[in-house]
Amino acid sequence: MSSRPWTILILCTGNSARSIMAEALFNVLGKGHFRAYSAGSHPTGAVNPLAVERCEALGYDTSNVRSKSWDEFATPDAPPMDFIVTVCDQAAGEVCPIWPGQPITAHWGFEDPAAFEGSVDEKRKVFDKVFRQIMSRVSQFVNLPLHVLDHHAIQREMREIGAQPAEVSNEPR
Repeated sequence: MSSRPWTILILCTGNSARSIMAEALFNVLGKGHFRAYSAGSHPTGAVNPLAVERCEALGYDTSNVRSKSWDEFATPDAPPMDFIVTVCDQAAGEVCPIWPGQPITAHWGFEDPAAFEGSVDEKRKVFDKVFRQIMSRVSQFVNLPLHVLDHHAIQREMREIGAQPAEVSNEPR
């Protein structure tokens, strides 16, 4: 592996919430060792304000965050990806573009906080919950010793992280 950061593309259908939050988490928690991007198979064209709120709380610069198509990352001049992670079940079942370089792929499903209907406070609680769930998985991944693991070991670790229950609670038991 060269000294360049690991590149990761997080995919969802709308690219308005989960994938955006995961992009921010990888870029912040990865501490320069990761360069994350996000995209959608059918982008909504707008980023959910509650996702922006969560990203900004991390100190992530959201000035260039936008809902975009995964087609932008399937072109010859796109950055080569080391990893591709789908974060919604619908995107995981879609036929993806052929990604140059054969990146390692995994599915880490999370509920869609943007689909929740309720008051702003109730929506914020759902976004906070999903954000913590994504943060838990991203933290596990960015702390793996990727530089000493082979392709198959990384694939196995990524899939094991995705197979874990997504529930994260900060409440005492």
